[in-house]
Amino acid sequence: MPFALGAMLVAAHGFPPARIVALIVLSMVFARTAAMTFNRLADWELDKRNPRTAGRHKLLPRPVAIAMLCISSIAFVAATWWINPICFRLSPLALVIVFFYSLTKRFTSGAQFFLGLALAVAPVGAWLAVTGAFALPPLVLATGVICWLAGFDIIYACMDYEVDRKEGLKSMVVLLGIPGALRCAEILHTAMFILLIAFGFAAKLGPTYYTSLAFVLGALVYEHRVAKKLDVDSINKAFFQSNAFVSIVFVAGICADRLL
Repeated sequence: MPFALGAMLVAAHGFPPARIVALIVLSMVFARTAAMTFNRLADWELDKRNPRTAGRHKLLPRPVAIAMLCISSIAFVAATWWINPICFRLSPLALVIVFFYSLTKRFTSGAQFFLGLALAVAPVGAWLAVTGAFALPPLVLATGVICWLAGFDIIYACMDYEVDRKEGLKSMVVLLGIPGALRCAEILHTAMFILLIAFGFAAKLGPTYYTSLAFVLGALVYEHRVAKKLDVDSINKAFFQSNAFVSIVFVAGICADRLL
């Protein structure tokens, strides 16, 4: 959501009409609900055998999850219809992308990159909602989101290393081992930081935005230091606290630059 809102503010040079803001937020909520529900359904049996996720299938009965998937998917497409023609035409593709991630760990070690691609749809979609056309800035930001998401999901996947190996599932952690995977995550987050700088240049953002990136860098460094402890509590701390902070600081920096 923060990266979609950031792209929206840059595309509109401030706040777009309230109608567009509301439709972007609704589209994000519906798409995320559909994606998360599809993921639960796709991993229903796998989650039962993973101690970390063993209770997930108890949150909703399977028929309710299927109904929620259908309703949220239809609602997402309907919301894009009210935005503009290009968003509506691309909405099925967006759903295919966010659903496809849930299947990738069965056949590729690059599953984390597909998850990054699923989230990278958000800033591009928000830009299209405002302008109705593709442009360089959201594509740069989307690439940064891919690197950011893949990096922190690799860290998170360290908790499932043994389970994934036992189940024959693929990930960068299984491919590289935990030490190698953590180094890969560091490289990806370095690339993400460079791309956020490039996004600032492409979008012609000012000093306030670049100042906020210093805090983003600090959060990324902290995340990797904590993750290297290799215990579940530390990884959860790095995953949730640091990445929430990065998202908030990013959108706050754009708000300060575009609205103040």
